[in-house]
Amino acid sequence: MPDQSTIADLKTQIENAISSADTLADLDAVRVGALGKKGSVSALLATLGKMTPDERKVAGPAINGLKKEIAALVETRNSALKLAALEQRLKSEKVDVTLPLRPGPLARGSIHPVSQVIDEITAIFSDMGFSLAEGPDIETDYYNFIALNFPEGHPAREMHDTFFFEPDEKGERKVLRTHTSPVQIRTMETQEPPIRIIIPGRTYRCDSDQTHTPMFHQVEGLVIDKASHIGQLRWVLEEFLKTFFEVDNVVTRFRPHFFPFTEPSMEVDVQCDRSGSEVKIGQGSDWMEILGCGMVHPNVLAMSGLDPDVYQGFAWGMGIDRLAMLKYGMPDLRAFFDADQRWLDHYGFRPLDLPTLFGGLSS
Repeated sequence: MPDQSTIADLKTQIENAISSADTLADLDAVRVGALGKKGSVSALLATLGKMTPDERKVAGPAINGLKKEIAALVETRNSALKLAALEQRLKSEKVDVTLPLRPGPLARGSIHPVSQVIDEITAIFSDMGFSLAEGPDIETDYYNFIALNFPEGHPAREMHDTFFFEPDEKGERKVLRTHTSPVQIRTMETQEPPIRIIIPGRTYRCDSDQTHTPMFHQVEGLVIDKASHIGQLRWVLEEFLKTFFEVDNVVTRFRPHFFPFTEPSMEVDVQCDRSGSEVKIGQGSDWMEILGCGMVHPNVLAMSGLDPDVYQGFAWGMGIDRLAMLKYGMPDLRAFFDADQRWLDHYGFRPLDLPTLFGGLSS
């Protein structure tokens, strides 16, 4: 039978091991070493069966008392270690609630410069009484060329570097439109004059360099009436340029040119200053070609179902991407399509600041 000193020594030894346990794993090892099936306290309990009834009356309460005390000490130390681990975790994983919130979608997102410029152009011409017209990106040869006075074999077709589709069951090859001019034909076929429309949209040509991309954006304007003339055309274009570039005055120069769908045809230069890193419109003594225009060709009117002896009109077209580059100082057209978040953050516009003439186009 174990004497009282043996039980006391074992208790002291286990208590010291419990208090020295720094982790839950160490504490569990002490518990198993004392109270497990092969533990030191369990070994003492196993000796009770070999004792006499009188010895068992003395040793039983002492050994069971030791077991309960050890279990209580383990539970107390277990709670202390868990609390310490929780405090350490809270210190290492704490969140600084004083930090600002991440910006929401409206703050992170921005309007692409092309979309911004389209909205600016639309706002300007809407104020002049023009309506918006749209058409398909995939066009027939008729609308893209023939109805615009480009008959088959016409040398001007070579200027357009066209993307052709495979022939259909009729042997006809559709194209990705090379300009937005087909919408002019579609409008004249379905709408009675007077007509005043602008046509912003995507166009496609086989070309790619610093100032050309295979897909780009154009805007065209069309006016059809019984008394339209070049003087009105010049006024419309100069008023647009002044408003778009937000300058008090512009000086333009109209040069003779050739477009199959207009006669006479002209290219328009705008006076500018090229002396610095950016082109400044409305000042200086340099010139820059900005757009093409002319009076609608009588053949185009006739192909659209209008009598050229009764109606006449004028049209113009310009590159939206190029206008954006000139106004906002972007050096490379290819960056428009790179989807570089840094570029968008720098050149993008706030999504809720819609351009208006009274509030400012680019505010």
